[in-house]
Amino acid sequence: MNKVVITVVGKDTVGILAKICSYLAENDVNVCDIAQTIVQGYFNMMMIVDTEKATKPFAKLGSELTKLGVGIGLHIRCQKAEIFEKMHRI
Repeated sequence: MNKVVITVVGKDTVGILAKICSYLAENDVNVCDIAQTIVQGYFNMMMIVDTEKATKPFAKLGSELTKLGVGIGLHIRCQKAEIFEKMHRI
């Protein structure tokens, strides 16, 4: 499994989850776990996904998700799980 952590932050709007999950499905990325919350109109989501069968390399997925986020007013960040875990141990 190639685990990737995706974080999404921004003003809440209709269809955020649908747009992100549609992009992931179109690129054969499997959503393993997801947590989201809305606090005073601000959307926050963390996803664990598996990119093992992805049709694009990690860097391309990350840059396209960043562009998708900009288009809908969100900050989307992708990190490989092992990097994410090491960063949060320090």
